[in-house]
Amino acid sequence: MKELIKVMKALSDPNRVKILKMLQRQVMCVCEIKAALQLAQPTVSKHLKMLEDAGLVGYRKEGQWVNYHLPEPPGNPYAACLLASFQTWLETEPDIRGLVAKLPTIRRADLCKK
Repeated sequence: MKELIKVMKALSDPNRVKILKMLQRQVMCVCEIKAALQLAQPTVSKHLKMLEDAGLVGYRKEGQWVNYHLPEPPGNPYAACLLASFQTWLETEPDIRGLVAKLPTIRRADLCKK
């Protein structure tokens, strides 16, 4: 039951749901997610950690980048079931549509200059 509760808690915040909807479309770094949601970096990191702990998000370190993605396959069976259904959920929601429309304009090269 503990794994199910983790998944449900992770989805209890609208920003975490938005992160999942963005990651359905593309791999993203923290700075890209931060720009899309207009949140502080520590807030985005906390959201990602909660999603990761629930098995809803994975990441890969590639050079200077930490790229977040939806896991294939999710390790948590509840996360796997939910992510399979999640693909079609909320697609017509105005907040989600606006966020998805904004994604092509968010470029990590412009945001994450090091």
